[in-house]
Amino acid sequence: MLPYRSLIEAEVALGRNLTYAENLWFRYSASMPDYLLYYHNFVFLFLIFTLAPLPIAVTEIFRPSIIAPFKLQPKINLPPSSFLRCYKDVLTAFCLVVVPLQLISYPSVKFVGIRTSLPLPSAWEIVAQLLVYFLVEDYGNYWIHRAMHSKWGYEKIHHVHHEFIAPIGFAAPYAHWAEVLVLGIPSFLGPALAPGHMITFWLWIALRQCEAIDTHNGYDFPFSPTKLIPFYGGAEHHDYHHYVGGLSQSNFASVFTYCDYIYGTDKGYRFQKAHLQKLREQWAAAQHKGMEAANHEGKFD
Repeated sequence: MLPYRSLIEAEVALGRNLTYAENLWFRYSASMPDYLLYYHNFVFLFLIFTLAPLPIAVTEIFRPSIIAPFKLQPKINLPPSSFLRCYKDVLTAFCLVVVPLQLISYPSVKFVGIRTSLPLPSAWEIVAQLLVYFLVEDYGNYWIHRAMHSKWGYEKIHHVHHEFIAPIGFAAPYAHWAEVLVLGIPSFLGPALAPGHMITFWLWIALRQCEAIDTHNGYDFPFSPTKLIPFYGGAEHHDYHHYVGGLSQSNFASVFTYCDYIYGTDKGYRFQKAHLQKLREQWAAAQHKGMEAANHEGKFD
């Protein structure tokens, strides 16, 4: 809730006219309590984990040939019932774990200083804070994820997430309730260290969820704009982690790949990638040689 009774009062307090975005924010949030603004996260999370995986899921079920060349594990094809079961389980966890957690966490949001007031942050401020959030979350998630692959962590908690050897977008938040709670810590740590505006916090929650879905979609699209992000792992990097599975000690990164490289937990992945590239080159060379032989024989027919 903003401490201004009118647009004029807000402009007087700021000493300038409100921008178009600030005008919209004032009209939307001026009389809305801060806790209701924070609880918008419920809606964002629900819409994202429901709608974002749909295009690829629908295409894989009804027109798989369209995206088959980009599938990372082409031998595994899940029936529609698996997609539905995964979504229902995620929705259950959302209602029983995520929503209660969001409800009781509002005081911590106020305590760290996430604000709803005017002025709104600049685009550069938002980008800088989001970068901090991604880096902090990625580093914390790396070590928590790595701990989850200990014998106890995997058998008691993390094995649930690995039920999908070939991951799908709906499986991004598919996990044991304890894992959902623990992984919320690095997600909140960035905003706690560099608190910003509620809009920045909304963007962070939305983008992190979209990134997780992209990482788990099971397809490596060469035209994806994420290919332009330095050190971004993406689906190919994380798919290998699910493919190896079990007590695998490889590719723990959630967003970027630098931790796996620094701590040597991507050696198996890089070896396999180099080996497959070598096989492709050998296959292409053999194909080329075969075509040359066929052309040579044709000249003498």
